Amino acid sequence: MLLSALGTSIAPAALPTLADAFSAPFRSVQWVLLAHLLAVTALVVGAGRLGDLFGRRRLLLTGLSLYTVASVVCAAAPTLWLLIGARAAQGVGAAFMMALTMAFVGEAVPKERTGRAMGLLGTMSAVGTALGPSMGGALIAGFGWRAVFAAPVPLGVAALLLVGRHLPADRQAAGADRARFDGSGTLLLALTLAAYALAMTLGHGGFGPLDAALLTTAALGAGLFVRAQARAASPLVPRAVLRTPGLRAGLATSALVSTVMMTTLVVGPFQLSRALGLDAAPTGLLLSVGPLVAAVTGVPAGQLADRLGAPRTTVLGLAAMAAGALALSVAPARLGAIGYVAPLAVLTAGYAVFQTANNTAVMADVPPDRRGVVSGTLGLARNLGLVTGASVMGAVFALGAATSDVATASPAAVAAGTRTTFAVAAALVLLALAVAARGRAGSGPSDGPGTVRGTPPTSRRDPAGGGRAGRPGTGAKRHGS
Repeated sequence: MLLSALGTSIAPAALPTLADAFSAPFRSVQWVLLAHLLAVTALVVGAGRLGDLFGRRRLLLTGLSLYTVASVVCAAAPTLWLLIGARAAQGVGAAFMMALTMAFVGEAVPKERTGRAMGLLGTMSAVGTALGPSMGGALIAGFGWRAVFAAPVPLGVAALLLVGRHLPADRQAAGADRARFDGSGTLLLALTLAAYALAMTLGHGGFGPLDAALLTTAALGAGLFVRAQARAASPLVPRAVLRTPGLRAGLATSALVSTVMMTTLVVGPFQLSRALGLDAAPTGLLLSVGPLVAAVTGVPAGQLADRLGAPRTTVLGLAAMAAGALALSVAPARLGAIGYVAPLAVLTAGYAVFQTANNTAVMADVPPDRRGVVSGTLGLARNLGLVTGASVMGAVFALGAATSDVATASPAAVAAGTRTTFAVAAALVLLALAVAARGRAGSGPSDGPGTVRGTPPTSRRDPAGGGRAGRPGTGAKRHGS
């Protein structure tokens, strides 16, 4: 988890240097980021399903190996397009890492400590996100841009050794199950998601003919995917899984909340530097407050989820997020940096609590043979929220500032854009609260930490195939138990 987060957050620091090193325009250099993002977004669900069918440990080792080798190629790339291709390969490896890491919690950790494990994963992700920009800048200053892409290699080797030594071995899959991977559905979903992600990232908040064509393609692809899944004998995402109200609510709230968190990355640098007049050094320092708060909050949030139950903790986290976003939408400029950073800390702490509890709730009663695909779907919801937030909330920010170029806007205009954007963000969090409450009501009353009633009994066969569903409140059987 640390490796995938660091590999994503460390690369942006190298973009200006890469533009100079390869004498390339920014629209070409940005593909160093886009190639990685597109690969992860398009393949994360298929990677989870492959892990379920052919062995999660085996596929995680494969993903880690690919990621590590691709990092070496990135560091040695003589041309920009080879670097972009290697970054896409990194994204393929990262898709397996993202989808399968969380899926192992049910096998490696007792159920009563699931929340703490999810909190620790969240902490590692936040630490990687916080380390990336500062580590990238230091490596470029000391050793050049190649060091940025070489930095994940030792972590990749360490992760390979840890996975090979400590994670439980794969169960032998039946020969019939090995033939059930939905290749056509995976390809259709990947193309649909790639079209959507490109539409959200290439326009940088604008909307032109290319964006319209890509969104139309994504909409058509989504319709075809739903139709194909309804007819598939073994769909990529089993129908019984998607019919669970709690899972649908968890995925929807994850996408909404990720959209809100992208707001802090879109708005923060402009608010601190232009509206508040801070220099680059204090701006960078204050921007690291969010990831640091998330890192500190992760494990306590997991303990809270284990004690109070994931549904209640999810609502608590969303309430804190709503309070932080509302405070940011009304904070007067005279409060200075503290008027921005203090509500930001509340917002980020609420996000850490929500993320840990929501992941715990979604993964709580997933049958062992579906943990990979559900974990991948959860990662997909988060990624879709991030790419949507980068475009949509950027457009809201520009609209609120009444300018097409916020980089040259006046301090008052930037402050107005910040207030408008966080007002919209608060509305999205309140919508997520309503979705979470409805999903909780549809799942039935809580059975205790991390469990809800309403899941199929063990005697009921899953119509989509792939084994029996878990009994409510008991959780999945762990290896060796």
